[in-house]
Amino acid sequence: MEEYQQLKSLVLQVEEDLAKAVGGNKAAGTRVRKAMQDIKNMAQNIRKRVLEARSENE
Repeated sequence: MEEYQQLKSLVLQVEEDLAKAVGGNKAAGTRVRKAMQDIKNMAQNIRKRVLEARSENE
């Protein structure tokens, strides 16, 4: 599933900014929060697609 690969990529991309945010970088914290919202939305879309696929198979 392509969306899952995109999700994994997004999680890996935020890693560096997360380390900076923990170190006190406020701009990095803002980027992390935005990325986390994107991750949440992407995960929700994947969840919906899995449920749709399950419903189609039943």
